[in-house]
Amino acid sequence: MQKLLQLFLALLLGAAVNTVLAQKPVYDAGIIDVSGSSGLAIHVSGATAELDALANTAFNAHGYYRRVASGGVFAIRFSSAGANQVNVQVSKGTAVVLNQTATGNNTRNAFFRAADAAVKVTSGLNGFFASKLAFVSNRTGKDEIYVSDLFFGEMKQITNDRAFAMTPRWSPDGSRLIYTSFFRSGFPDIYVLNLGSMRRDTFVSVQGTNSGARFSPNGQKVVMVLSGYGTPEISVAPASGRPISRLTHSDAVKSSPCFSPDGGQIVFASEPGPGLYVMPASGGSPRKLAGLSTYCAEPDWSRGDPNKIAYTFREAGGRFQVGVLDLKTGKSEKVSKADYDGVEPCWLADGRHLLYTARAAGSRSLAILDTVSGRTVRLTGVPAEKASVNGP
Repeated sequence: MQKLLQLFLALLLGAAVNTVLAQKPVYDAGIIDVSGSSGLAIHVSGATAELDALANTAFNAHGYYRRVASGGVFAIRFSSAGANQVNVQVSKGTAVVLNQTATGNNTRNAFFRAADAAVKVTSGLNGFFASKLAFVSNRTGKDEIYVSDLFFGEMKQITNDRAFAMTPRWSPDGSRLIYTSFFRSGFPDIYVLNLGSMRRDTFVSVQGTNSGARFSPNGQKVVMVLSGYGTPEISVAPASGRPISRLTHSDAVKSSPCFSPDGGQIVFASEPGPGLYVMPASGGSPRKLAGLSTYCAEPDWSRGDPNKIAYTFREAGGRFQVGVLDLKTGKSEKVSKADYDGVEPCWLADGRHLLYTARAAGSRSLAILDTVSGRTVRLTGVPAEKASVNGP
């Protein structure tokens, strides 16, 4: 039992073995642009200081665009339209191509919804600014789970367990989180937290380690890794928690299962290596996928582009970076090009951008990566990692 627990922790924290996390992380707000591409020129502004600041923050993080002081292909203007409402007007030359008012929970949320509408009309891409984050932070000295908007606004601490918590994942409707914590038994068990009532229920607490839980795209099933069989095995259960069905049967250690966008397949990492494997969600023989190195882990299947799977791989020099596998061609490409570790990728809604954990000596933070250009924008203000995204 102790050996399995040590193995579980080693796999979970493997991407961090080359970094040291200080008690007071150092933040880097710098932007790394390695694309050599100028992007679509846009002029973005807000009628108030609040809206102007939000516009700068949001569009600065989007790799499709290049913001200019004047001119540009499109002019995007945000203004207040009433309580919790923001109007966005998009012009191309003298023609107005969008004039729309978005309503949100507050002005900030309404702005992000309006900005997503502007992204759609100017690029054809789905917007991701109105996404919600769930992440782990040690800002109190313990790893606890928080939720916020994409840029750490409206942040709320939702656990106060003073115990090791990890991998929070959203239900598709955004009402619940499923995650692993040591808080009750001292061993890794899986819990479901209802964000409306803040009621927390034990989902799985069986002998061994219980980790890596994720909802299916329709919210009706959960995939996870359970080691009660003797080795960590991929298992599925209804969203109610029972009965549990074991899908894999081997001595290899498995981790990080993720449903395909249609719910018909599961991708996961497995030793040796580890490498990436895919199998039917109903069970069957796993098939190995091509990766960029002998160490490929933490796969995430894109909802925005079902042909793409992002994952963490280890380069020859020992640094961890993010790769993307194109299922149409069977080829993988390195998409993160920063001089620090990039791990735990999570797709945003457009199938182009990723959220990932940036780890350097003495710091950890979340970053938005444009997989087309390789441009990374690190989000600052909170030491955060192991994030997942829901919505918009």
